[in-house]
Amino acid sequence: MSTEPAAAETTSASAAPAEGQRDFVRQIIRDDLANGKHHAIRTRFPPEPNGYLHIGHAKAICLNFGIAREFAGWCNLRLDDTNPGKEDPEFVEGIKDDVRWLGYDWHDLRHASDYFEVFYRAAVKLIEDGHAYVDDLNADEMREYRGTLTAPGRNSPHRERSVAENLDLFRRMREGEFADGAKTLRAKIDMTSGNINMRDPAIYRIRRIPHQNTGDAWPIYPMYDYAHCLSDALEGITHSLCTLEFEDHRPLYDWFVDKVDLANHPELWTHLREGGFKTEPAKPRQIEFSRLNLSYCITSKRKLAQLVNERLVDGWDDPRMNTLRGLRRRGFTPGGIRLLIERLGVSKQNSVIDYAIFENCVREDLDASAPRRLAVLDPLKLVITNLAEDHEETLSFANHPKDESFGTREVPFARELWIEREDFAEVPPKGFHRLKPEGEVRLRGVGIVKCEELVKDAAGNVIELRCTLDLDSRQGMPGADRKVKGTIHWVSARHAVAAEVRVYDRLFNVAAPDDESDGKTWIEHINPEAKRIVQAWVEPSAAATAPEQRFQFERLGYFVADRVEHGAQKPIFNRTVTLRDTWAKQA
Repeated sequence: MSTEPAAAETTSASAAPAEGQRDFVRQIIRDDLANGKHHAIRTRFPPEPNGYLHIGHAKAICLNFGIAREFAGWCNLRLDDTNPGKEDPEFVEGIKDDVRWLGYDWHDLRHASDYFEVFYRAAVKLIEDGHAYVDDLNADEMREYRGTLTAPGRNSPHRERSVAENLDLFRRMREGEFADGAKTLRAKIDMTSGNINMRDPAIYRIRRIPHQNTGDAWPIYPMYDYAHCLSDALEGITHSLCTLEFEDHRPLYDWFVDKVDLANHPELWTHLREGGFKTEPAKPRQIEFSRLNLSYCITSKRKLAQLVNERLVDGWDDPRMNTLRGLRRRGFTPGGIRLLIERLGVSKQNSVIDYAIFENCVREDLDASAPRRLAVLDPLKLVITNLAEDHEETLSFANHPKDESFGTREVPFARELWIEREDFAEVPPKGFHRLKPEGEVRLRGVGIVKCEELVKDAAGNVIELRCTLDLDSRQGMPGADRKVKGTIHWVSARHAVAAEVRVYDRLFNVAAPDDESDGKTWIEHINPEAKRIVQAWVEPSAAATAPEQRFQFERLGYFVADRVEHGAQKPIFNRTVTLRDTWAKQA
């Protein structure tokens, strides 16, 4: 059990009860503080380390850690490691990394496995109090006995075993005497309850499998509904925030907390004091909120794992994935994600949010934070014929046109340039304001050029434009203010650095990939254009940047230097998002 001081704690003293955001969760907390029910707010984020976190988890992270910060409380990161065999230390490290990347830190780092002895002692107490029994029914039989939503369940034939027999059987389960699935410890509640979760749910199952933290010490493991609520109570959590699918589990949550009653039974947990445990148990309140559902996305861990395992993507951090690792590698920002969560707010109404809203939040954050650079993704050569062949100069460009604090940079300029192929049309469509034969356009930061001649290859394709520069239109000259309708960007062919640019888009080409009403499986909805690789040219200062540096490539979109493979000798950039929503016109 380790303790790591939270960065949030160092700034939370001045936070006071937040007055900014208004939602039903924060109002409950304000009321609890105002009436003296709680003097400090305690929350937790409890992911299972059986995969990497995705965008859906971001809402829970921002809500739990954000509320703790707003109300000068603290939030624990607790790994729900009650299911060995599916969990991995690699995922633990990934979860910690993702939480920090989003801008949060934790008060204590905990594992459910830290409390295995407490859970066991509490289960013994439930047996002694007549609230639990050992059952011999197998999984199929338990399902049959449980009943349905319209039919009550039936009592197990083993439900009335004596306390002594149950204690003996549970002890022997703990000692590893029985095979997997041979016996189960169940709560004794009500098999006729209208809430199926209350029909004698399982507390412990036998699984003779090593645990990543406890090794072979335990052949039995607690169920989530049992371990989660007792972990909350043990850690003194005041508000246990979870998504709506746990609303029907709340009566069971409260039942376990009340029947075990950790606060009044210190013999169950005081042994933890020797390991540095200082928190006093409390009775937490579970509050449910709607989860984050985005169009064009899936958030099923099983399906995300299938994408990886079947090599339909390049790994958990593939920039097409909506895992936090994938979004990070794509160049999405923590600020953009937090902005999305803030704007969506917290409610009990399930809905699907248009992915464009997410992209716009990221654009807004990047517009303010990303310096500008010049790059050409589909190059066409442009030669300025009225400049000497050895002409070379350096131009000063603002790093950010809206923020002088970003400073300026030097950009090399020479006679031969690369421009975007789409910025020229031999037969221009109506309303085309870029370069065309005998047409003029302004070269960004240089002046006005006129297309005088086309050079074509044997197949008739334009491979070079020969233009003249109006020297009087250059900065500081009398004609600098002469107006033309189009402005295009460029890079110096002599100085530009070759770069691999990965043009990413949404992984799925339909808004609801899980909807198979069209006769296609969700995998068949994968967008074949979600990743394209192009050979591009970038100005030298872009190539020399560090991994994860984000830029706006002027007129093209927002890009990031790949966090894994980018280097000065082999620059690699990922497109984060276009400058505008390109999907709206497809809808």
